[in-house]
Amino acid sequence: MMDFFISSAHAQQAAAPQGGALFNLFFIGGMLVLFYLILWRPQSKRAKEHRELVNNLNKGDEVLTSGGILGKVTKVTAEYVTVEVANGVELNLQKASVAAALPKGTIKSIDN
Repeated sequence: MMDFFISSAHAQQAAAPQGGALFNLFFIGGMLVLFYLILWRPQSKRAKEHRELVNNLNKGDEVLTSGGILGKVTKVTAEYVTVEVANGVELNLQKASVAAALPKGTIKSIDN
């Protein structure tokens, strides 16, 4: 009686495309290449540039920290850097918190 109101659905067997496994391998390989080009490579390049910046810090460099603090480097150790942010005011920071090295004279140009 219910077949009159609701028709039965009959599934049709789909034909498997030839070369489906090969297509899947190319698809997965393409996704891995895109993942490498879009995500992993640029991130590793930025990390390398930051590592070089931190390793090349010297006394007298003007830096910007990740917290937005501008200052002049007065002392550099293996893990920490001392930054003078005002006359007589020095902060000890981890080297990793240095976000950028600024051109000489940047702090003076901002103070004026």
